[in-house]
Amino acid sequence: MELAKAVPFAHSGSCVAWGIPFEIGNPVFLRDQAVTVQIPPTTARWFVFLHASDIRPLAPDQNGLISPMRGIGQLGEHAGNYVLIYDDGSEERAKIRRRHEVGSFDFRWGEQCTQAVTAIKPRPLSLNGVNEPKPMGDIAGYRYPVEWGARQKQLIVDDSVPWINFLWAFENSHPEKAVEALRFEPVCGTLLISGLSAGNARSMPLRWGKRRKAFLRFPAELSFDPGLDQHSLLDKIQVDLGQLITASPRLDYPTEDWEKTRQNLEPGTTLNEVLVEYTAHEDAAFHFVDGTRIAVRELDPGTAQNGFVLQAVAPADRLVILRVIEAGTNKVVPVKLHVHGRMGEYLAPTDRTRVPNPGWFENYSPDLCHGHHLSTYISGKTSINLPLGEVYLEITKGFEVKPIRKMIIVTPETEQITVEIEKVLHWREEGWVTADTHVHFLSPATAMLEGAAEGVNVVNLLASQWGEMMTNVGDFDGHTTFGTKAAGGDGEFLVRVGTENRQHVLGHISLLGYSGNMISPLCSGGPDESALGDPVDVLLTEWARKCRKQGGLVVLPHFPDPRLENAATIVLEEADAVELCSRGSSYRGVDPYALSDWYRYLNNGYLIPAVAGTDKMSARYAVGAVRTYAKILDHREFSYETWMNAVRAGHSFVTYGPLLDFHVDGRPMGSRMTMPSSGGTVDVSWKVASVTVPMTTIQLVVNGEVRESRTIRPDQDTGSWSVRITKSSWFALLVRAKYDDKPEMIAAHSSPVMIDVEGSQFFAAADALTILEQIEGAIAYIDTIGTRAEAKRYKEMRLLLQSAHRRLHNRMHQMGLDHSHTVAAHHSEHD
Repeated sequence: MELAKAVPFAHSGSCVAWGIPFEIGNPVFLRDQAVTVQIPPTTARWFVFLHASDIRPLAPDQNGLISPMRGIGQLGEHAGNYVLIYDDGSEERAKIRRRHEVGSFDFRWGEQCTQAVTAIKPRPLSLNGVNEPKPMGDIAGYRYPVEWGARQKQLIVDDSVPWINFLWAFENSHPEKAVEALRFEPVCGTLLISGLSAGNARSMPLRWGKRRKAFLRFPAELSFDPGLDQHSLLDKIQVDLGQLITASPRLDYPTEDWEKTRQNLEPGTTLNEVLVEYTAHEDAAFHFVDGTRIAVRELDPGTAQNGFVLQAVAPADRLVILRVIEAGTNKVVPVKLHVHGRMGEYLAPTDRTRVPNPGWFENYSPDLCHGHHLSTYISGKTSINLPLGEVYLEITKGFEVKPIRKMIIVTPETEQITVEIEKVLHWREEGWVTADTHVHFLSPATAMLEGAAEGVNVVNLLASQWGEMMTNVGDFDGHTTFGTKAAGGDGEFLVRVGTENRQHVLGHISLLGYSGNMISPLCSGGPDESALGDPVDVLLTEWARKCRKQGGLVVLPHFPDPRLENAATIVLEEADAVELCSRGSSYRGVDPYALSDWYRYLNNGYLIPAVAGTDKMSARYAVGAVRTYAKILDHREFSYETWMNAVRAGHSFVTYGPLLDFHVDGRPMGSRMTMPSSGGTVDVSWKVASVTVPMTTIQLVVNGEVRESRTIRPDQDTGSWSVRITKSSWFALLVRAKYDDKPEMIAAHSSPVMIDVEGSQFFAAADALTILEQIEGAIAYIDTIGTRAEAKRYKEMRLLLQSAHRRLHNRMHQMGLDHSHTVAAHHSEHD
């Protein structure tokens, strides 16, 4: 009955299964009596049947148990016989058993066949594809969506359709004799034989070979856009007795100069060269969009036809142990690793994905997609399959270890490769610790690995909300710092789960290292941070106060955006630091826009230090691509708490590579000092060093303007200035740097040193007015379009914003600034 209902979904007409063609006319329905089918005299080594079985009933006893138990698929049950009838009258018989030579048209998961394959071959799946069409035949227009999780596998096996046919290949014992008929003999149940194909494959036609890669050059007129996704490329190439896995532009890495080029240098691409990855039978052939056909066995040494060039890439079959150790020791250390072969093919360790997914919140493995340049993070020792011959390695570990680009020769005797890395800058030994204040989505263990491999001592993993989605909330417990000695780590690389609490207009705030209950709600006020319909029922400043009461560190992330309530939070002195963010790029440097906004507050005397975070939300970003260096003073032991204290004290700078330190009259960054009303001259001393990006210029910023500037050596330098001041001033240091192939950037920036000159207050009227207007904007938002919380909560929030407005407003009047009120400001004074 079930088989009869499903028959309309069975394949019909002309179709191809596993690269084998079939013409389906009138299928043989085998149940009660034998059926003989005449065929043209055929000599062949292999006869491939396209067929399916019915679902066989199970017979439970009175207790609902089944004995003997052969599974729903009735493993080994004799369903029938297929008989080859030769032209000389002789016969050859094959026994057809369920779950061996044939499977049921609808089968239970886990009950695959042992000698037959489902007719629709596995295939690669587009990462962004949904509702993809079936590749074989016409299954009554049947379609189904592919869920997000399934897409991450990057492959699909079509076995959830109304009808599954199976392919079974029967090896003919007498291939020299012509077969002129077939007889199908039923034994039990029902079989539906839809088609037959015959051929002389060199080996089992349904068994594919190991995964291989090939280099392909298209004719010039068929050149393509290297930015195309792999499915657009796969449309141009097919393989019959096998399957293409990936097709991607060939990456053009330097070879002769590999060891002299910089780390993370992206390879070039060409318009008509591709690397294809495939699995195929030895008799398979590639088919191209113009009809050209090239046999797989012609790939080595290579072949050219109709403008196409196809050549085998050396197989990565040599399993090698790769170890990375500290120079002069035998200690393995976590690092970021990139390996590729002679044709630019990425070579991943055996326990890492070969095709990392750079999508937002997708496929979170410890990998990095720096454009086309792929890397992964390892604990210091890994297994990797390498091709014989030249292999190219890149190994990096943060900003104090010399990056390595190395070419090695792999031979049949190569079993282990050991690479030494050398730490050339020793700022950690001087009390400096590194941190990324802003990481999302990773598990704590993966964050620990990536942080250690990037030389980041503190990774702040932030739980948050994204509409109806909550992330990392199960990792938050309000007390655990992963990686401490008490937690089983070495105490050198730590991960702490905090929260990023967010409102799409008022702004975001990062609450780090607090103890106790999670501060909620995580998000407020509706899309796209909070869910539709959520009211504006909490302010950033209120989140900040809760965090501080619970012992945490308050950071304004990706400063200054969203640019609204952070003004009130700073004026009320509830923020500990502003975060300068990478925005996903390792080459933009510190954003002058963000600096200009930060300088407004410094100009008005708010000593708020700078930290750095990546806002990492996918494999496109590296933990610590921009990072905070904070100095733990007085030889205190490094811990998460002493790191927070160092940030609060402002002993910090942010960097994309260069390291800096500076003092004003011997006072470190974050200091606040006083001078008499006459002012005076201060001595500014500094030192800088870089092992990753060549430095170009150092500049002293005083009250938001560059006071001194000097060209510096690219690797390290020291210097000093004597600076005369007559009014209250803040000092900060910035370093510019440049890769040869990139524009110059602000690569490092210090937190300030502030000097209060007696009788002179920090005050910049134009900046103060813009800060006041920002607070007025926050009031205007909750007064008008912000989804209104219940009345009491709304009034409490408004009063808090009014208090910030009044504090700055009164100060402005004390400084003699007379200004025009906006409507929102007027309300704040008189409501």
